[in-house]
Amino acid sequence: MAKYHGIVGYVETVETKPGVWTQKLTERKYYGDTLRNSSNWTASTESTNDDLRLNAQISIVADAFAYQNFQFIRYIEYMGVKWKVTSIEPQRPRLILTVGGVYNGQ
Repeated sequence: MAKYHGIVGYVETVETKPGVWTQKLTERKYYGDTLRNSSNWTASTESTNDDLRLNAQISIVADAFAYQNFQFIRYIEYMGVKWKVTSIEPQRPRLILTVGGVYNGQ
């Protein structure tokens, strides 16, 4: 099992002015383990090129902030790339993050 150290990105929609909503980005560093690491190419009808999809599971040691805000986790930085988090499984004291395609957010 490989070790993990990297950034987890939280994106929350907050009201900045009455009726005006913006996305607030928070990045935090975490340690953990890589449980599974594989990848595949997926064909997309919307684009000419195939997309790389990472089928990885990363277990991070979660703090209080992570448990209170895990529903806002959008991406994780892994191998120098930001990847979308497709599912989150709380298993105290850890969060198991399943990673999918490349994150193209903010």
